[in-house]
Amino acid sequence: MEILIIDAQGGGIGRQLVAAVKKALPSERVTAVGTNSLASSAMLKAGADQAATGENAVVVNCRRADVILAPIGVVIADAMLGEITPAMALAAGQSPAKRILLPIGHCNNIVVGTGELSVGRLVQEAVERLKKEVRENCGRESETAGS
Repeated sequence: MEILIIDAQGGGIGRQLVAAVKKALPSERVTAVGTNSLASSAMLKAGADQAATGENAVVVNCRRADVILAPIGVVIADAMLGEITPAMALAAGQSPAKRILLPIGHCNNIVVGTGELSVGRLVQEAVERLKKEVRENCGRESETAGS
């Protein structure tokens, strides 16, 4: 399974996501893409298997991903203080991947109905959803292999 984690600015949320995913699912491959080198570096230091930076890296890796984990701003053009370009938002939004988006209400994007959860709690929930996705995906692969 191709797991893609995207983050911007300082990469703090992406760093937490990478660390939590690698702890919960150590055998899964995690690709980290930052909108800037600081974000990419933070995620790589947290244990990502590989990392890349910039708009084209987001576009290319969104095509390859099975699951995308990111703050919700990744699908909103000009979000994250303008670091999410329209091409990045389009790539993430149109990707065939399952998107697990953290409802971070920064940069004038407010998601109602989600409660006021800490980033740590949001990361926990995202990893639980990812684990479910991995289990379901592995089940489909073994059913196909057994046919």
